[in-house]
Amino acid sequence: MYILYESEVNEDISRLDKAWPEPPTFIFMPDRSAVSREWVEKGMARFPDSFQENHFVLLTSGSTGMPKLVIGSRKRAEDLASVIHNVQDSEPVIQTVLALPLSYCYAFVNQWLWSRVEKRALISVGGFNRPDNLKEALLAAQDCMICLIGAQVPLFVSHYGDDTSFPGVIRVHFAGGPFPQQSIHIVKRFFPNAKIFNNYGCAEAMPRLTIRPLEDSDEGSNIGKPLPGIELRTGEAGEILFRSPYRAVGFYDHDGLRIPSDEDWVPSGDLGEEIDNHYWRIRGRSNEVFKRYGEKISLPQLMNTVCARWSGQAAFYRDKDPSGEEGHVLILTPEPTKEQVQNILQAFRKNHPRTHWPLRLESTPAFPLLPSGKIDKAGLAKIKNATVHWRQRL
Repeated sequence: MYILYESEVNEDISRLDKAWPEPPTFIFMPDRSAVSREWVEKGMARFPDSFQENHFVLLTSGSTGMPKLVIGSRKRAEDLASVIHNVQDSEPVIQTVLALPLSYCYAFVNQWLWSRVEKRALISVGGFNRPDNLKEALLAAQDCMICLIGAQVPLFVSHYGDDTSFPGVIRVHFAGGPFPQQSIHIVKRFFPNAKIFNNYGCAEAMPRLTIRPLEDSDEGSNIGKPLPGIELRTGEAGEILFRSPYRAVGFYDHDGLRIPSDEDWVPSGDLGEEIDNHYWRIRGRSNEVFKRYGEKISLPQLMNTVCARWSGQAAFYRDKDPSGEEGHVLILTPEPTKEQVQNILQAFRKNHPRTHWPLRLESTPAFPLLPSGKIDKAGLAKIKNATVHWRQRL
């Protein structure tokens, strides 16, 4: 068992291609992470003999924000890549362009492993770290797939403006955060020939649980139906639990090593419910739904209100009001105008009672990001240069 760093793969992607068929298990690590090599090696030492070969390990922060090593079976992951290929109608796709780090489970399975299993081309140009190279690759693409997170939609606007489109991209997949339903007109403008999919899952699922084609619903929180062989149910608190023949086989975090059985129900970290025709609706991460003065607050629902009036990036972080009651802060980037602030506040007043309003409305020049490209939610509350545009008076 050994550690393979993302920088090594970025320099020469054949290192990953060579590592996959070789017996020793490898841990694929991002170059930037909140954990030390010593912590990772301590976890590796706990792995049983059965995990020493024919597995791979990814690092994730999961729904808790705490680091976790997620252990995957190569055979299970290959099987899932084939299932995803069929459900996403990917047979016409001949190449995929990376816009996310490969150490991110979503890109690792849905793009790198998919390209290996289905024998398609993988194009790596540095993602939005090299926006000009990404643009060039997408303009040259033919019958191409791209995987994105919703927070990247504004990056297309800021980097490529209003007069660029990528007609050679025929599949666009979103996962790893809220589906950008409010910005889908922008997605269609950049990718006029693409079928668009909302993909849901978690690293523990390695990573896919459900898939929804865009046209199946105009509700962003509708995550579609479970993939063949996957079972979903809700727990007592409304959390989504799953059983999957493709899921990770073990987890190591600060609580130690856990190896669930195939009969165990594994939490996804989200709240949700089954709706009509076996579709599922997500209600947010388990830490994004909470009680405030006895009323249930759903941050994903409030984000729909914000996105209807704001085209930049937006996020919430949790805070408490002066009386100690739970609350939330809305933070935007780039800095909004006074008129834009008023439009957002008017939307809150029109659609939600006062208890649902943010404690403050702030902005910052740029959001802190995790190595995966996701917004660092824990880092939002620590921003020192945030501008306060409005504060709720209780």
